[in-house]
Amino acid sequence: MARLLIRALEVAGHEVEVISDFRAYAATPEAAAALEPAIRAELERLRLKTQSARPDLWFCYHPYYKSPDPFGPVISAELSIPYVTAEASYAAKRDRTGWAAHQALVGEAIMRAAVNIGFTGRDQAGLAAAFPQARLAGLKPFIDTSLFESLSPAPDRHRLMTVAMMRPGDKMESYAMLAKALRLIDDRSWTLAVIGDGPMRQEVQALFAGCPTNRIEWLGERDEAEIAGLLGRGGLYVWPGCGEAYGLAYLEAQAAGLPVVAQETAGVPAVVEAGVTGLLTPDGDVAAYAAAVAALLDDAGARDGMGQAARRFVLAERSLTVAAHRLDGILRDYAATGAMK
Repeated sequence: MARLLIRALEVAGHEVEVISDFRAYAATPEAAAALEPAIRAELERLRLKTQSARPDLWFCYHPYYKSPDPFGPVISAELSIPYVTAEASYAAKRDRTGWAAHQALVGEAIMRAAVNIGFTGRDQAGLAAAFPQARLAGLKPFIDTSLFESLSPAPDRHRLMTVAMMRPGDKMESYAMLAKALRLIDDRSWTLAVIGDGPMRQEVQALFAGCPTNRIEWLGERDEAEIAGLLGRGGLYVWPGCGEAYGLAYLEAQAAGLPVVAQETAGVPAVVEAGVTGLLTPDGDVAAYAAAVAALLDDAGARDGMGQAARRFVLAERSLTVAAHRLDGILRDYAATGAMK
């Protein structure tokens, strides 16, 4: 998403410079404290750089308790330029786990920002609850649709598609739920093509050991063009989406003409129109998820209608061009006036 935001800004006519490659992420409060000397040195370097080449605006993507922005709020205040965040995150519960000082940095940044751009209603509601006076604006998740605009989908309605990294945490939880759901509908005619790789590949494959081997195709890591082509030959995109912030892969699948079956959880509703471009099932309900997949496998008309609606939805409403126009409007409405806390 950070790369997409840079491209959207450039499409809107802005000049973007990634001014620092400093990694402020710390896994523990102790590791965060150890970064302080390096942060002070980098801040001085950035002060010198911005004095000789003064920016018009400081844009920070995804500050949160493990990775606050130690530079932007300071320099934007010193230069009297607008400070903007995108996908800022704040969770008060982290204050009780040793992160209070770093949470305070995030909160101060949110409050002084000319605008905080959120991608989901859930995120915006969270910031509004924590900081009622903060300036908030919404930008819906988007993708670069150029690879999909010239695509001519040739769907195989029995071919299920999944694109996901194979790593611990939410990804493994989604793979586990998908494997359980597919075993519940092994009486249906389906195959599953999995695009992705990662450190948990063997564990992921073991989850599907109960499925007939001729039904699962492990395609490994593919580049963007290959993924677009493969999706265009699929029939249905299946990924439960446990803990998904929103999931750009859902937008890519819909751009290729695939309806989605996912859970109505986390940020997934921000990228799938329930009942129109896909089906969203209750969080954690494996049986309901399996039934939704089966329903679209059984009903070719519903699958085709949702697939066409999904493609229209993403190409018309969630493209880079649409996002660039919206993002430019947000900056002009909030930041161009210099309005800051």
